[in-house]
Amino acid sequence: MKQFWSFVIKEAKHILRDKRTMLILFGMPVVMMLLFGFAITTDVKNVRTVVVTSEMSPRTQQAVERLSQSEYFVVTQTVSTPHEAERLIRRQQADMAVVFTRHGGAQFIVDGSDPNMAQQWTNYAQQTIASANSPLSLQRHTLKARTINSQLLYNPQMRSAYNFVPAIMGMLLMLICAMMTSISIVREKEKGTMEVLLVSPVRPLMVIIAKAVPYLVLAFVILITILLMARFVLAVPLAGSLFWILAVSTLYILLALSLGLLISNVAQTQLAALLLSAMVLLMPVVMLSGMLFPVESMPQVLQWVAAVVPPRYYIQAMRKLMIMGVGVSDVLTEVLVLAAMTALLLTVALKKFKTRLE
Repeated sequence: MKQFWSFVIKEAKHILRDKRTMLILFGMPVVMMLLFGFAITTDVKNVRTVVVTSEMSPRTQQAVERLSQSEYFVVTQTVSTPHEAERLIRRQQADMAVVFTRHGGAQFIVDGSDPNMAQQWTNYAQQTIASANSPLSLQRHTLKARTINSQLLYNPQMRSAYNFVPAIMGMLLMLICAMMTSISIVREKEKGTMEVLLVSPVRPLMVIIAKAVPYLVLAFVILITILLMARFVLAVPLAGSLFWILAVSTLYILLALSLGLLISNVAQTQLAALLLSAMVLLMPVVMLSGMLFPVESMPQVLQWVAAVVPPRYYIQAMRKLMIMGVGVSDVLTEVLVLAAMTALLLTVALKKFKTRLE
């Protein structure tokens, strides 16, 4: 056991001496949390709005004041015709226009180059005007008056950070644990020092575990850093049990380490391990895990591919535990899938590793 811990300390010192590795391990989580929390956001704010009206009735005035007082819209100009509003939108001087008709109705002219944001702007404007003046009819073409009542559970302010934080956790833990572990082992092979380690009194399996232990500890440090930033910087609640959040994350970290070990068996050079990790991990994690796009909206073939992407289940579990505050029984399916994937990857990786030794 003393020799085992000597290997652990050796690997830990090697990581700490590598400034580039330390920058990736601790710089990337902080930067990504700040980017996704503040810069890359789908929140509706400061939508440049043009008001189109030929006359200002009391109802119209009330609706305009409601829009201008909202944190979502900035009323930049008031014009008399829809044609003028369209010209402003084409010139990128406005994002949307609200056309108030003489009969008390309202129409929306929206820049649809980003259809998702255009839909959000329209929905927000409808709700804002409806709350200001319920008898006012809201229409895209010709819709009768209707009072809209809605209740948003778990994220009433519709902040994108609530969605991105669990996704960032899934992406970072997978990339850091799998990529760094695979590169670390391949580095030993590439330099010819792996043979020296394997002829030591410590069994080959213990050598591999010793190299993975420092990354396991670093993964927990990164996890705690992300949770602290989410809670105190981005104001994302931790509604569920912290114990189960850490427990499920531990299982996921073990899965990522197992995948890194499997990649190290296939790759012969650090560059090959890096490219393989990026190809196998980065694109599927971003595109097929539900991080940016709902899996249910994808074509059936991509849904089948997404079913074998581990971060998908971890992100789903974290959203339920952190944001919804459910118990572990409600994420049992995700936990069982992650456990099965961990067992499979670890078994295959260790078996292939032993075969290579022989």
